[in-house]
Amino acid sequence: MGVDVTKRQIILIAGPTASGKSALALRLADETGGVIVNTDSMQVYDVLNLLTARPGPDDLTAAPHYLYGHVSPSIAYSTGRWLTDAEEVLNRSELAEKTMIFVGGTGLYFRALLGGLSAMPDIPADIRTYWRQQDAELGAEKLHAILNEKDPVAASALRPTDSQRIIRALEVIDASGRSIIEWQKATGRALVDAEAARKIVIEPDRKWLGACIASRFEAMMKTGAIDEVKSLLSLGLPSELPAMRAIGVREIAEVLADRLGVEEAGELATIATRQYAKRQMTWFRNQLGDDWERLYYP
Repeated sequence: MGVDVTKRQIILIAGPTASGKSALALRLADETGGVIVNTDSMQVYDVLNLLTARPGPDDLTAAPHYLYGHVSPSIAYSTGRWLTDAEEVLNRSELAEKTMIFVGGTGLYFRALLGGLSAMPDIPADIRTYWRQQDAELGAEKLHAILNEKDPVAASALRPTDSQRIIRALEVIDASGRSIIEWQKATGRALVDAEAARKIVIEPDRKWLGACIASRFEAMMKTGAIDEVKSLLSLGLPSELPAMRAIGVREIAEVLADRLGVEEAGELATIATRQYAKRQMTWFRNQLGDDWERLYYP
């Protein structure tokens, strides 16, 4: 069954972390009687409720929420899997006439929603295992150098520290003999009509956002983030999994190992979050066109 986007309004809300996206989504859900769909790659994971700033109990009561915390941290969840899950939500008969509010900070999810997803080759298990082992042994920067030899075009588009995407590019070139860039040029079917949807991107003042990030992380540390990381570490998961790379996990793990103080860990995680927000803002500014409404906070 295909997605019929004519029966309901679609609203997209993009923006960096801590910029007020969720509050705006809740207000619009209240005004329209709509439902909220997670469009953030970290908020899909179970266990890390606070650390990924997932909606709290009051928010979940105020409006129906979908695709939050529905994935085990043991899974390397992908954009393709999210798009499949989003299509399933869009196709639910009981939601056919509901306003759908997609909110989050993952640009690739919005791109897939509006433009479809490129077909990708199947990756044999031995190739997948090999590059994950190489990542564990060599680290992201050395893998980036290897990718630069195998696929310089893909390497030039990736940060040397972005191990997840570097591994993906290496897998694709090894499995298919073609650059991941070539595969990405062939897009699939869009789930949302870009012209009919209302598209909003929040562009906050950086100083204001930095202060919001600091105060939010301080609150997280006081209300259970350390216990969340303790629970995550108790699962014994490989360090290369996306959930294990959530900002704050490594820093709090150092606290639990008595190698960092709580205050120092908070400062480091706040710096990392600010850097992440800056990258998000740059991506949205460069990738989202003039058909997106710009909201400037505060």
